[in-house]
Amino acid sequence: MAKGKQEPLVIASKAKAVLKKYDLNVSGDAFDGLNAYVYWLLEQAAKRTKANGRKTVRAHDFIIG
Repeated sequence: MAKGKQEPLVIASKAKAVLKKYDLNVSGDAFDGLNAYVYWLLEQAAKRTKANGRKTVRAHDFIIG
């Protein structure tokens, strides 16, 4: 997947609310990093799915380790 500005996949207000429960502030670039990580997770899951000869991504395809 091409780097650069990616379509947001994370609802920033919902993620920020979770972090506020920990009494944390959120920088402006935090959600760019989180969004990039989500794209990476999706890419890894797609690779695992294809490597296993499937066309359906399943929950365990997101487990790294």
